[in-house]
Amino acid sequence: MNSIPLSERLRPNTLDEYIGQEHLIGKNGVLRQAIEKDILPSLLFWGPPGVGKTSLANIISKTLKRPFYILSAINSGVKDIREVIDKAKSEDLFSRGKPVLFIDEIHRFSKSQQDSLLGAVEKGLITLIGATTENPSFEVIPALLSRCQIYILNSLSRAELETVLVRAIENDLELKRKNIELKETEALLRISGGDARKLLNALELVVSFSSEDPVVITDGLVTSAIQQNLALYDKSGEQHYNIISAFIKSIRGSDPNGAVYWLARMIEGGEDALFIARRMVILASEDIGNANPTALVLANNCFQAVNVIGFPESRIILSQCATYLASSAKSNASYEAIGSALEAVKKTGDLPVPLHIRNAPTKLMKELGYGADYQYAHQYQHNFSNQEYLPEELKGSVFYNPGNNPRENELRNYLRALWKDKYGY
Repeated sequence: MNSIPLSERLRPNTLDEYIGQEHLIGKNGVLRQAIEKDILPSLLFWGPPGVGKTSLANIISKTLKRPFYILSAINSGVKDIREVIDKAKSEDLFSRGKPVLFIDEIHRFSKSQQDSLLGAVEKGLITLIGATTENPSFEVIPALLSRCQIYILNSLSRAELETVLVRAIENDLELKRKNIELKETEALLRISGGDARKLLNALELVVSFSSEDPVVITDGLVTSAIQQNLALYDKSGEQHYNIISAFIKSIRGSDPNGAVYWLARMIEGGEDALFIARRMVILASEDIGNANPTALVLANNCFQAVNVIGFPESRIILSQCATYLASSAKSNASYEAIGSALEAVKKTGDLPVPLHIRNAPTKLMKELGYGADYQYAHQYQHNFSNQEYLPEELKGSVFYNPGNNPRENELRNYLRALWKDKYGY
């Protein structure tokens, strides 16, 4: 098989070759008219994966015969943006038409990265085409959003996806060398999820899997081939959950090597950096907790830094955080504590707050005994008063049991010194 993926070999070059999005590029489509009249504004394509956002940007550039630059938000930084803008200025000097800058997954750009585009768009140095799978209202800065026309691209219909399959078998030189009979399409369409790129990759995989002549594509053949061979990272499918699970379990299991490997798999697969960072913030409390309170501080700072910086530089921050968390002492005591407390609440309901620790903002409440006999801890030795803080029915209940690690053993000894035998510390 050709080393160039089938989806890339079949990328359309003209509007007439393009499949789908009739509301935009059909005979009376608003985008077709803008292209044909060469009055194209900067714009954003918003739609699910594999519906033709990149192909449409490429067709626009070819149709208008303009210089075309591509950046991916996954691996491009501010420096890359500035280099492209400088090249665009040079191109414009030779009157080849305003250059088109296509940015895939523009929602992954940080605020500073998006800001670096703003001047070039405002001055008309480039026509920006951004592609995003996320709502641009939330992911694109307002100043840039206000200067772009938003076009919504829809998932491909069943008929359109079947057209993609038929065209591939009829037109691709590699597939034409084989005798292919498209007998059943249900499994291929189900696997694609409306994503033409995934559909074509699956078709190519199935054809290469089969040694029969002719290759009769059935749902059974597709299922067998995909189950045995498809190991691609899928941000919205089962593989997404499997890999994030492997990443979390590697950190929980104190293996920084496993953690950074699965991190690399997610980065290479285009996973959202903020999703990864958010999961590490959760893990810092759930699996490390008071065994190393600094873990939560670092994880939260990682999340904030990634939000500001974006890819590709944020991969370094994610790696630092993941390896630190994996190398840290572990404890799930805080996680277990809240679980136990919630279970007690479900079983016992709304137990009354003991009178002495109730708030008493009014005279009537004070007369009713609210706050009476409350002992202000800071007025006692060691800033501690041996009074009851739980409802009467739960007196002596233990929800937080410090883990067996140096940091929490210190906490255990401190609590034992205060409470003696009350909680069994």
